[in-house]
Amino acid sequence: MELAHYLIENRTTVRAAAKKFGVSKSTVHKDLSVPLYDRPLYLQVKAVMEENKAQRHIRGGLATRKKYKGA
Repeated sequence: MELAHYLIENRTTVRAAAKKFGVSKSTVHKDLSVPLYDRPLYLQVKAVMEENKAQRHIRGGLATRKKYKGA
């Protein structure tokens, strides 16, 4: 539950949430992608994760550009 609230409040990525809580990305994704207790909370988490999925190609492109530009 704490992990879900962190992801929603900070609109962060699975990777950043995993780093904050000291667990793997797989653990975060597995724990947050199953609606066990609180369905409204699950739907909010799902929305953030879908948004991140839609934007990841843009972030990847920016990282590649930064890598080769040296900035």
